[in-house]
Amino acid sequence: MDSQTTDVHEEPWHRQGWPWFLISLPMIAVVAGIATWWVANTSWDGLVSDDYYKEGQAVVKVIDRIERARGMGLAARAVVRDGAVSVELSAAAGNDLPAALYLTIIHPTHSGFDQQVLLQRERDGVYSGAIAPLRAGRWRFQLEDQLKDEAENKNRNESESWRMDGVANLPMETEILIKPSDS
Repeated sequence: MDSQTTDVHEEPWHRQGWPWFLISLPMIAVVAGIATWWVANTSWDGLVSDDYYKEGQAVVKVIDRIERARGMGLAARAVVRDGAVSVELSAAAGNDLPAALYLTIIHPTHSGFDQQVLLQRERDGVYSGAIAPLRAGRWRFQLEDQLKDEAENKNRNESESWRMDGVANLPMETEILIKPSDS
């Protein structure tokens, strides 16, 4: 019997591609894990509140204020013109209108553009005040009878206050309907 021998010349493992491919997969996972750990420890996302319980209570108070506005039958129409805003407020019969209103104009992405305006009553149900020019875009209008941070209102019963919201795309919409939201 003649046996045929073949001379197979094998390369060492480190010169072949498959071992390096198989080693690279776990190494990529290790590098990605280290990068994720570094990003998580060096950046602050600002989303987690230290006092989530108080924030939850504040949400309940806001909902109560919206319900109060709905119960009073409040509705408002705001008109934004060059450097001024005028609000016409109406209420169901038997509800008194306040002497002044607070309008907070909120930009959805740039808090530096937000404005807080005290609106004085001109005549029954009509309030006005001066504002800085507003950029084009979507704005949220929040109308309240008091500010939550105001010192003289700290003693006022929170159950007597109300709040309403409206949204407008400026400059296309210059008249904004402000009503108790459905939240």
